[in-house]
Amino acid sequence: MSETTTTATPPAGVRPEAVLVEETGVGRFQVEAHARGATFLVDEPAAVGGLGSGPNPYDLISAALGSCTAMTMRLYAERKAWPLGRVRVRVAHVRGALNARDRFEREITLEGDLDETQRARLLEIANRCPVHQLLDRGADVDTRVVAHDQLEGPDHGVGQHMRHMVEACAE
Repeated sequence: MSETTTTATPPAGVRPEAVLVEETGVGRFQVEAHARGATFLVDEPAAVGGLGSGPNPYDLISAALGSCTAMTMRLYAERKAWPLGRVRVRVAHVRGALNARDRFEREITLEGDLDETQRARLLEIANRCPVHQLLDRGADVDTRVVAHDQLEGPDHGVGQHMRHMVEACAE
């Protein structure tokens, strides 16, 4: 199985905007995820019985938050023609006690000749990124078992995340 492929085609019956995850048959936990033409491995560390061949599911949630944060801040700064240089986001997941909420610790570095007002506004925009909002409010998960030939993804548009970033950047 490939670690990263940008030209992968989802298996038949899966709409391209859905994410499909399937076991690889290699190791105990290794799975291959197909998302929007990319394919990547997800696994657990060797210390807990995995192969360490990819990020674990919590890493992916942290990466989603960090990525969305950087993208949303970039979109906002471009619209304002602000001199935002490189954006770096570090996200750590802190597991809550039984029945307690988990926490994400996010640290952001902004390069560029930004004044304090611009930096403060970009921090506000970071808190409005779609993934931050999703994590903040929680989500319902509807699960059902389907036959292999009926497997298909959710019905949402290709630009759903982009549309939500644009909404987050609206004044």
